[in-house]
Amino acid sequence: MTHWRDFPVPAMRHEALYGDRIVRCFAERPASLHAMFERARTTRPQHDAMVFEGRRWSYAETGDAADRLAAAFAAQGIEAGERVLMLMGNRPEFLLVLLALQRLGAIAVPVGVREQRPGLAYIAVQCGAKAIVFDDELGVRLPDTAEAPALTLRFAASDLAALAASAPSPPVATTRETDVSVILYTSGTTGHPKGALLTHLAIAHSALHFQSCMGLRPDDRSALAVPASHVTGLIAIIASMWQVGGAVIVMPEFKADAFVQLVARERVSHTLMVPAMYKLCLLSESFDQEDLSSWRIGAFGGSPMPVATIDALAERLPGLTLLNAYGATETTSPVTMMPAGLTRTHIDSVGVALPAAEIRVMDDEGREVAPGETGELWIGGPMVVPGYWGNPQATADSFTAGFWHSGDLGCVDAEGFVRIFDRKKDMLNRGGFKVYSVEVENVLMAWPGVVEAAVIGKPCPVLGERVHAFVHAPGIDIDEAALRQHCAGRLADYKVPESFTWSSEPLPRNPNGKLLKRLLRARI
Repeated sequence: MTHWRDFPVPAMRHEALYGDRIVRCFAERPASLHAMFERARTTRPQHDAMVFEGRRWSYAETGDAADRLAAAFAAQGIEAGERVLMLMGNRPEFLLVLLALQRLGAIAVPVGVREQRPGLAYIAVQCGAKAIVFDDELGVRLPDTAEAPALTLRFAASDLAALAASAPSPPVATTRETDVSVILYTSGTTGHPKGALLTHLAIAHSALHFQSCMGLRPDDRSALAVPASHVTGLIAIIASMWQVGGAVIVMPEFKADAFVQLVARERVSHTLMVPAMYKLCLLSESFDQEDLSSWRIGAFGGSPMPVATIDALAERLPGLTLLNAYGATETTSPVTMMPAGLTRTHIDSVGVALPAAEIRVMDDEGREVAPGETGELWIGGPMVVPGYWGNPQATADSFTAGFWHSGDLGCVDAEGFVRIFDRKKDMLNRGGFKVYSVEVENVLMAWPGVVEAAVIGKPCPVLGERVHAFVHAPGIDIDEAALRQHCAGRLADYKVPESFTWSSEPLPRNPNGKLLKRLLRARI
């Protein structure tokens, strides 16, 4: 808490949660994601809640539309606790559907629009989803009734307005703070995604962290330029703006020139993006032509921001405060944040633990190491999810007494600054998108003739890493285009290998049979 003593952090106390956790919590907090919106709807009814391509929705208008949609869903049989998949991009309907489901006490399951049919089928079956709301152009990817028999309700986005036209508004569901609000699927080292359980309590604490430690205000306007289905878009942008009564400026797809123009036109003051997006903004022809003086908070995460990018932004936008943040789906977004003004002087750090967060650095035997020594970061706090949907083994493997094993190797120095050195889990980071190599390797291994496959990150100055595959397939004709097409039909597009190394010899392994990826990395 020392680093946050000069920030407007609400009063805190220890509470017992989820049966076996005692954590620091904000004593006063919103009871649910829906409650955050409703407070803004009451106090700021005529202010912008969201903006999309010039069209504006006030909080009153947004709330009324979501109420009608909730009534329509209820009439179709969606009840509290039901899981509803959201295969939707960045569009106003995403926010309306999310809000409608929260009113009903149903559980939203956002899925990235890059997900393909096999992944959708797995998620639908694993969480027992009853319904899916989807962008019309993505309807061809929906699993059929044989693949997902419980998925009986299917709503195209274009039909939502007519569906909600005349339905009476249903009562707001009674929920507990520890009830699940959202399930977000995160790839795992087994190759199957795990459904992280984001509770109302966790979301409330993350939103309060953003509000107090970033100094968010009711007049803030945040650009939703990252996917709404990702924890960053959902929590850092949407939930945080609902918490303070600010506006969500929805951008369907990030394009640097269009983003810069949007910031100027809509007087955007806040966003959270990956460093590559800031670099692309600097390269935009519009950057020096537009008035960007409203932009005061530029948060980033997912990978380090190059010093050159930080210095260029400071020179050209002196009113922009850059803030590094570190978190994960399992922590409902932020765990650390860099206090304002310290980013440049602590360039190798992801900040300090947020007020309700607790970080312990542990060795392989589960013992805490000394300050400055390297180990795995274990993370505790009310933002940490209680586990994974329907997966007690994964929950037991990943959590100890409420602390999530992050898989990240790092340290915490004597002053509390956190540094990340490497990933204990075998994961790539492509422009902020996580790519677990085993998932890609499993798809490669399904190609006839492939004996071994290994996926590593190929360094990239813009995205950080690109997906590179080593393939041992003796005796077959090399057809990279066909193999890439095979992958594209089974994986999100950012997971598809962009380059290949074909090997006539077996891939290197140690005496225990473990693949030596460090030797493969050395080759490229």
